[in-house]
Amino acid sequence: MAEENHTVLSEFFLLGFSDIRALQGPLFWVVLLVYLVTLLGNSLIIILTQTSPTLHSPMYYFLRHLSMVEILYTTTITPRTLADLTFPYPRAISFQGCVAQMYVFIVLGISECCLLTAMAYDRYAAICRPLHYSNLMSQQACMAMVAASWLMGIITATTHSSLIFTLPFPSHPVIPHFLCDILPVLRLANARKHRSEISVMTATVVFIMVPFSLIVASYACILGSILKIASTQSRQKVFSTCSSHLLVVSLFFGTATITYIQPQAGNSVIRDRILSLFYTVVTPMLNPIIYTLRNKEVTGALQHMMKRQVLSL
Repeated sequence: MAEENHTVLSEFFLLGFSDIRALQGPLFWVVLLVYLVTLLGNSLIIILTQTSPTLHSPMYYFLRHLSMVEILYTTTITPRTLADLTFPYPRAISFQGCVAQMYVFIVLGISECCLLTAMAYDRYAAICRPLHYSNLMSQQACMAMVAASWLMGIITATTHSSLIFTLPFPSHPVIPHFLCDILPVLRLANARKHRSEISVMTATVVFIMVPFSLIVASYACILGSILKIASTQSRQKVFSTCSSHLLVVSLFFGTATITYIQPQAGNSVIRDRILSLFYTVVTPMLNPIIYTLRNKEVTGALQHMMKRQVLSL
């Protein structure tokens, strides 16, 4: 039965926001503006961390890769979403296109999750083990962490995609979403849905909660070290080096937890789409803003680059 459906099924239909037509026009311009700001902000972070000598440290090495992931992450979704917002009805996406979109989406999402964990470990090493920092966060160690982040993303995406897209689907599958996300696609399957959803949710919980637990453990150690510092001013200085990362982690894991770790009975289609729009479109725009406004080193490098550009005119 599953083999027959895979032979017949050639496309899915993405509902997008076609059921809320009054929202499509304004949403198009908002998403377009946010996307352009995302590209500009993350490109700026990449340029700054690459060219500024003051930002050649492990933390900014991870930040550069995080910005690269953010650009790819939002580009996987946003152009298609913008095109769909110009149509008043669900649009078709090929079976292969849906598989590819979900695969890349998962690879980038898990890679970002792991990069945020690596950044937390970097802060732990810098604050709690400063004497061993150069060894713990050597160039080889940083490169290995980035490679491991991508590898975890590829393994997770391959596992999820293989499990989901080998299930049988109805002949006219309409995905109540604007992208081929894990749960909306999985819930269209006709058979073995309960078992598959449990398997996917278990894997998702592991790949979200394990990194999150490592981040919490890192910051628990950091907090313990901060509390041992006598000077209030020194405490604030140490905490300020972590605040940007903490805010980004809260945004990423907060929306991921609400979206994926929840009972099916409590789902709202509209709420799921709004949450997904937030973490696929808005969050990638906020991350470079957070790191620019709340980080004096990044702000200083940006000001130096702007002065250099003005003087060269």
